[in-house]
Amino acid sequence: MHKLLVTLVLFISFLYANDKVEIYATSIESQDNIVKANGEVTVIYKDYVLTSKEAVYDKNSAELELFGNIRATQGSNYKLLGERAKLNIANKERSFQPFYMLENNSKVWISGDEGKAKDKDMEISSGVLSGCNSTDPLWTMEFSSSTYNADDKWLNVYNARIYIYDIPVFYTPYFGYSLDTTRRTGLLTPTLGISDKEGFYYEQPIFIAEQNWWDLELKPQVRTNRGYGNYSTFRFVDSKVSQGELNGGYFKENELYYLEENLVHDSHYGFNFKYNNGDFLNQWLGTSFKGQSGLYADINSMNDVDYINLSTNDTTKNATSSQVLSRANMFYNTDKNYLGAYFKYYKDLTVANNEDTLQKLPTFQYHHYLETLFDGHILYNFNLQSNNIQREINKKVVQTNLDVPLTLQTSLFDEYLNLSYTAQIYGQHSSFSGDENISTGLYNDGIYVRNYNIFTASTQVTRAYEELTHVMGFGSTFIMNGSEARTGFYDDTVEFCSKLQNKSTRQCEFYNLSTIQDELQLDFTQYFFDSSGKQKIYHRLAQTISYENNENNNLGDLENELDYQITDSINFYNNIFYNYDEDSFSRVFNKISYNNSGFNLVLSHLYKDTFIDYNIAGESIDPYTSYITSSASYTYNSHYSYHARLDYDMQTALKKSSEIGFMYRKRCWDFGLRYVENNRPILTTTESSSVYDRYLYFTIVLKPLMAPGSESSNFAAKLPENLQGL
Repeated sequence: MHKLLVTLVLFISFLYANDKVEIYATSIESQDNIVKANGEVTVIYKDYVLTSKEAVYDKNSAELELFGNIRATQGSNYKLLGERAKLNIANKERSFQPFYMLENNSKVWISGDEGKAKDKDMEISSGVLSGCNSTDPLWTMEFSSSTYNADDKWLNVYNARIYIYDIPVFYTPYFGYSLDTTRRTGLLTPTLGISDKEGFYYEQPIFIAEQNWWDLELKPQVRTNRGYGNYSTFRFVDSKVSQGELNGGYFKENELYYLEENLVHDSHYGFNFKYNNGDFLNQWLGTSFKGQSGLYADINSMNDVDYINLSTNDTTKNATSSQVLSRANMFYNTDKNYLGAYFKYYKDLTVANNEDTLQKLPTFQYHHYLETLFDGHILYNFNLQSNNIQREINKKVVQTNLDVPLTLQTSLFDEYLNLSYTAQIYGQHSSFSGDENISTGLYNDGIYVRNYNIFTASTQVTRAYEELTHVMGFGSTFIMNGSEARTGFYDDTVEFCSKLQNKSTRQCEFYNLSTIQDELQLDFTQYFFDSSGKQKIYHRLAQTISYENNENNNLGDLENELDYQITDSINFYNNIFYNYDEDSFSRVFNKISYNNSGFNLVLSHLYKDTFIDYNIAGESIDPYTSYITSSASYTYNSHYSYHARLDYDMQTALKKSSEIGFMYRKRCWDFGLRYVENNRPILTTTESSSVYDRYLYFTIVLKPLMAPGSESSNFAAKLPENLQGL
C-alpha cells in the first residue's frame, strides 16, 4: 500500500481506445489494482470534468466510481450532478444516481432517479424537467423515461405529465424537444380551442427540415362539429438571390354544418405562392447584363373567403377583403431605361363565379429616365404603357398610353423664385375584342390625343431662431388645357362617361380619362424644428381654383393638413377636405397618439362623404363613411402588460372588432388572456354575409419549450355567435 499526502496525477491509458483519465486528489491510496482518491477529487475524461468527495478506480474492469456531491461538466453546454456516478472507460459507459442535468444555453434542468450514457446517447429513468427555478418551479414535466443525444441535443420524453405547480394540466404519451435552436424535424406547439358551433378545435403543426435550403410546415386541424382539414407552408431558398414560399390548404365541411349554415361550398381550398428573384435574367438565361433585373410573384387562388377564415383559429389576424389580388412583376433597369411587365388577376370573393371580373393580363411598360439639356434648363422623359384589360366573357380591350412631358425650368432673384413650364403630351389607343354590344357602336376602336400646359412658380425661405427653425414654402401651379382629338370609342362615350355619376356604369368601365381643366393650384407649407432638429409642426394648405365656365363654384376642395408633435409623448394629426359646393367637409381624418411611461394610446376617426346617393337593388346606400379605430396598451413592468382595441363603423352602427386582454411574463413562462369580438365575412347561397365571433384566448408559453412570446400555444374558447348580414 502506498499513501500520498500531496496532490497526485494518475494517467491511465488504454492502447485500444487511446482514452486517458486524469485523477487529481489531495489523498490517493493504491492497493493491487484498486486506486482510491479522497478530498477534492477532480477527474478529467475527454471533454468531461468531474468533481466529487471520493473516487475509486478499478484497473482490471476499467471502472471509475465517484461518490458524494458529484458535479460533471461536458464542454460548456450542460452540468450533471448526483451522489454516485460510474464510468466504464473500456465500454464508454457512464451512469449517475440520482441524476441531475442543467443545459446552460436553454436553462432547462432534468432530474431523474438514474441517468445512463454511452457515447453521445443518454437514458434517464423516472424524472422531471423544467425551465423554471429548481427550488420552486411554476411548471414541471414529469416523465417515466427519457432519452437525450448530446450531438443533436434532441430530448425525447415518454408518458409526460405537465403540472402547473402541483396541478396536472396535460398528458401526452410522447414529447420531443430540441435544447438548441437548430432547425430540425419535429412537432411544434399545438393549438386547442372550443366553440359552441364548431366544437372542439385542435391543430398540431408538424415541422420538416431535412435540408438547409428548405422546410415544410404541416398544420392538420379538426373542428369536431364542423369538419377537418390541413394547411401547409413550404419555404425554400433556391439561390443566393432568390427565395420563395408556397402555402396551400383544404378544409372539408361536415354535411350537417354545411346545410345549417347555408354555405355555397362544402369544401374550401386554395393556395398562395410567393417568389422573389433579384437577378433572374442573368441567372436563368446565363447572360451577363450589367443592368438590374427583378422578379416578384404573389399568386393567390381560393374558392371562397372561408379558406382564409379557417387558416387559423384567430380570425382577427386574417386580412379579408371582397377581392384577392394575384400579381407577378418583372423588370429590367439601367441608368437610362426601364422595362417592366406586370400581371394582375383579381378574384372576387363575394360571388360564386369570377368570369365577369376585369383583369389586367398583362401590362407592359417602357420608361426613359429624365434627361437634361442646356445646363439642366430643359428636362424630358418618355413613358409608354400597354394594358391588356380582359375578362373570361364579354368585352376586352388593349389600351396603350403615351406620356411625354417636356419641361423648361430656371430660377430668379438668386434662386429665391423657381419657375418652370411643362408641355405635356398624352395619348391613348383602345383596341376592342369580344361580342358584347357591338351593334350599339359603343366599343369601336379609338384614339385619343391631347396636350396641355403646366406653369409652376415656387419659393422657400428659412429663418432660424434661438429655440426653433421655421421653414416656409409657397407654390402655385397653373394648368391650361390645350387641344385634343377623339375618334371611335372616345367620341362615342365622352358625353355620357365624363359625368361623375356615370363612372361606375358598365358602359364606362373602359373609359378612364381624367378631365383636364384650366385651373390654378395653390400650395402653402411650413415646418417648425426645435433646436435639436426634430420636427415639431408640419402644416400644409392646398386650394384648387377652376376657370371652367359652369354654374358650380369654381373652388375645388380646400385641403388642410397638420402634423403637430405637441410634446415628446403626444402627437396630433389632422387632414381635412372642405367642399364649397356642399358647404360641408368631404373628408376628415383625425388621429391622436400618446406614448410615455408604459402607456401607448391611439385614437383615430375617418369621415368621408361622396355627396352621391347610390341605389342598389332598390336599397338606398349612404354616401358617407364614418369609422373609428382605437388601441391602448400599458406595460406596468417587465411582467405585466395590458391592451385593448376597438374598431367601430359609425355609419352602419356596427362593431367591426374589439379586444381586451393582458399578458403576464416571467423568465420561464408567459400567461395571457384575451377577449376578442370580430366580424368576419362568409359566402352563403343567398348573399355575402358575415359571422360575429366572440372568443376567449388563453395563451400559455412554457419557456423555453415554447418560443417566448409565441401565441401558437393558444387555447381559444369561442362564445355563442350570431349570424348577421353585411
